[in-house]
This record gives sequence, C-alpha cells and structure tokens, in this order.
Amino acid sequence: MAVHRLHTDGGARGNPGPAGIGIVLESPEGEVIDEVAKGIGWATNNVAEYKALIEGLERAAAHRVKELVVFLDSLLVAEQMRGKYKVKHKGLKPLHAVAKELARRFDSIKFEAVPRSENAEADRLVNEAIDRWLDENPNFEPPSGPEQEELF
Repeated sequence: MAVHRLHTDGGARGNPGPAGIGIVLESPEGEVIDEVAKGIGWATNNVAEYKALIEGLERAAAHRVKELVVFLDSLLVAEQMRGKYKVKHKGLKPLHAVAKELARRFDSIKFEAVPRSENAEADRLVNEAIDRWLDENPNFEPPSGPEQEELF
C-alpha cells in the first residue's frame, strides 16, 4: 500500500493570539488531495498545532488513507505523539487524547518534525487563515483574566 503525506501547521499571532490552521494532504504521487486554511479564533500556538493535526487526521481518514506520514514543524507535538515527551499542560491533554485516538484509525502512521521551510505550504495556509479570520472579526475582543487561562 502507498503512503500518503500530511503536512499540518498551526499558529497564533501572539501567544495566545488570533490563530489558524493549515493542512495539506498529498497522495503517494505527491498530488494535493485536500487542503485547509481555517481561522480558529483565540488560541496558543500549541493548541493551534494540535487542532491542525486533529483536522488533518480526520480528513485523511475521510479519504480512506491507511498509511500516513505526518509532517509538523512543532517538535513538541511530534514528540508527544511519538510518546517521547509527556503532555503536561492541562489544556493540551484532551487535544492529545483526541489526536492519539484518531491516529489509531491508520494501519501505519509516523510523525516527523521538520523545519518550517519544509512545511511551507501548510505555514502559508495558516497565515492566510489568520488574515481572513481577522478581516471577518474586526471587533473581536480577546479574553482576559481567568477565562483566558481556562481556554488553554
């Protein structure tokens, strides 16, 4: 069976800040079969990275992908998904659990941390998504105080 490639990225302008996700799913031949650029509101970089990974895994499963290599420019998320780093932050634990559960849908899955330059298209989609979200939400007020901490 042929291996598909999934590039995911999440980012926030500020940390936390307005955030977005970018996803590129490629066939074994390198053809783009799905891509996403979506604003997700106010989040930290790590939350955005996990949300991108979750959406990417959902999309790959919907395309009936069986073997997958996931490329992320977040060493933290890649190592947490490989089980090499513990998930300590309470806001990331539920996202990690969802991602691990989704990863079980694949016959074979690997997580590779890559430099941002090797994840350029997903990174471009993140920035496009954040720009669009900011344009669509010009009056957005960021959360403050304890409720901001509870979100992440």
